[in-house]
Amino acid sequence: MTASHDAGSGAPQAHGPEMRRRRLPRRGPCEAVAIAIIAAGIFMLMQPFSLTLYGYSFTTILAGTVLFMIVSKIPE
Repeated sequence: MTASHDAGSGAPQAHGPEMRRRRLPRRGPCEAVAIAIIAAGIFMLMQPFSLTLYGYSFTTILAGTVLFMIVSKIPE
């Protein structure tokens, strides 16, 4: 039996583009993470407690937006 077959079931394993597609992160959870980062940035912008959090709010919102734009290009 060759290395491309599973010893137990005899079914061939995925190679080429199929294997690469499985390694990509899933779009839904990645979008949820990006949205959570954006929401955290908005919270940092509106909170009245820490000037440091306020200072990093724009950077956080920008990072979440860029991440969302990148993740939205991943096929479902």
